[in-house]
Amino acid sequence: MGEKICLITGATSGIGKATAMRLANMGASVVMVGRDQGRGEAALAEIKEKSPNASVDLMLADLSSQKEIRSLADEFKEAYPRLDVLINNAGLFRSKRITTADGIETTFAVNHLAYFLLTNLLPDVLKASATSRIVNVSSGDHSNGTIDFDDLQGEKGYKGAKAYSQSKLANVLFTYELARRLKGTGITANCLHPGAGVRTNFGSGVSGLFGFMVRALKPLMISPEKGAQTSIYLASSPEVEGLSGRYFVKKAGVRSSNVSYDERLARRLWEVSAELTNLPA
Repeated sequence: MGEKICLITGATSGIGKATAMRLANMGASVVMVGRDQGRGEAALAEIKEKSPNASVDLMLADLSSQKEIRSLADEFKEAYPRLDVLINNAGLFRSKRITTADGIETTFAVNHLAYFLLTNLLPDVLKASATSRIVNVSSGDHSNGTIDFDDLQGEKGYKGAKAYSQSKLANVLFTYELARRLKGTGITANCLHPGAGVRTNFGSGVSGLFGFMVRALKPLMISPEKGAQTSIYLASSPEVEGLSGRYFVKKAGVRSSNVSYDERLARRLWEVSAELTNLPA
């Protein structure tokens, strides 16, 4: 990974931080994206302490805000001439319906639209690399998801689990459609399930049954380092060079849910996502 430039969202804790740590150890120049300055600076200091020769940078952005995502993309392009690996990792779970500053339901905004918008703001730097990779962190829970265009943002009846699984299915649909649109460009796009139950801060502040289950099962969960293995593999391994439009579990390409292969559904989701982010479809 020497001389490779990697941009990782949600990189100040959990799977994202473990991914940043490992890629920095492998010689990559890593740009960590986080929302909280204090936590970001602490994660940055930890990586530099463990890898004194690592090239690591921190950029701050609240990925629920489209304005801040646009500012992040501009900041990155001003600082770096190209992008070899983009890892869309940031995600959340909300037990109650909350809207962002843009008026969009938060789970859909952060877990899907942030991936969609940031990726579509960085084509120039991605194409500036001879070969570049886009890695989208989804979840096995995408198999429980449906895309409800009549109630995409849970206005008619919000359920945290439904919103989350819908956003994770959106990650897979987006990845496959992105791979089709990038065919022949040298840019690949793949997605992954990090593992069933990763011991992170995810869901720790959530109330209700989901929050209770997360806290109760935490001692049995896998470490962030294990949860990051497939992200690291897709970002760095020569074994997946040129592979695109695939879903991976435990570093192996597997079949995702049947609905995730619906190309018409993926195109419609792309069009709706473009409209919600003020991008050309």
